[in-house]
Amino acid sequence: MKKLLATALLLLSISATVQAQDFERKTDSLISNVFKDKNGPGGVFLVAKNGKTIYHKAVGKANLELDVDMTADQIFQIGSITKQFTAVGILMLEEQGKINTGSSISKYIPDYPSGDKIKIYYLLTHTSGIKDFTKMKSIQQIAQKDLSPKELIDFFKNEPVDFLPGTKFEYNNSGYAILGYIIELVTGETYRDFIRKNIFEKIGMVNSRYADDSAIIKKRAYGYQKKGEAYVNKGRISFAIPYSSGALMSTTEDMLKWQNALNHNLLLNEKTSEKAFTKKTLDNGETIDYGFGWHLSQLNGIGTREHGGSVFGFKSMGVYIPDEDIYVIGFSNCDCNSPTQLVRDIASEAWKTFKSKP
Repeated sequence: MKKLLATALLLLSISATVQAQDFERKTDSLISNVFKDKNGPGGVFLVAKNGKTIYHKAVGKANLELDVDMTADQIFQIGSITKQFTAVGILMLEEQGKINTGSSISKYIPDYPSGDKIKIYYLLTHTSGIKDFTKMKSIQQIAQKDLSPKELIDFFKNEPVDFLPGTKFEYNNSGYAILGYIIELVTGETYRDFIRKNIFEKIGMVNSRYADDSAIIKKRAYGYQKKGEAYVNKGRISFAIPYSSGALMSTTEDMLKWQNALNHNLLLNEKTSEKAFTKKTLDNGETIDYGFGWHLSQLNGIGTREHGGSVFGFKSMGVYIPDEDIYVIGFSNCDCNSPTQLVRDIASEAWKTFKSKP
């Protein structure tokens, strides 16, 4: 009997090894089909199952001028994945009784035009109708200015709304800038310090921070853009502009810590977490595929929590499959190589390979 058991365990081990090797080969192929220039900007990709890393690789270059190869611990700007942290920050403050997501923003910003009609809920769900400042032609006038959060909001607050609050979903960076400002008003801290102390330090995201082009950041991946056939350094932007809608930096390993912290309710209790991961509704009752800071989509017919990001020189994408506890995160240091579909393809392959047997 012991021999039979030992043989069965050996066969299972061999099968698992073959399965993992097959997944690695397929994932390598998917990545190489997108990142074809080995001497160009690259990316880092991590896949985790049940909270543990099962695939983690880097491709391409972290710095073209110095000919530095990309490594798996490189730090990237994550763009709009920042919105997840802003949303969780708001929900943490709601748990503490300092914010009510059902309240109007006029409670926190009394002089905001028609602020009594715009709920925090609308900001979180991209249903506020506020003009997205990143789509305004005059954005170039402020792109390199170190505005205060109030000055950033003053830049767009008097623009006419695109639609009545609560009547439509339209992705919006302005709403998340306002959320960051509300965090500052409620806590008396800067958004940067609040996220650092209450999220990054609390769950051990030691390589995550608010972006800064002047600071010396070890393992920083440099950002690039492509003009014609040539790579160029990314355009300059003041990080006061993406602010709480897109100004954070992280590594793939830190992002796994983030996902695991959410899964184990280290930042929010279970009831509050469900608020972030439940599809929301417009005022007419129509359901939208968005929660608080996450797109709630589908892959292979099963539910996913997703978000991407894009900021000068960088693109990012993360997909989580709750039913199988599969997490895939991918970063690119050139906006010529979008990881969006690639990460979804890797997540699909991971689901096919490692899904629980019926």
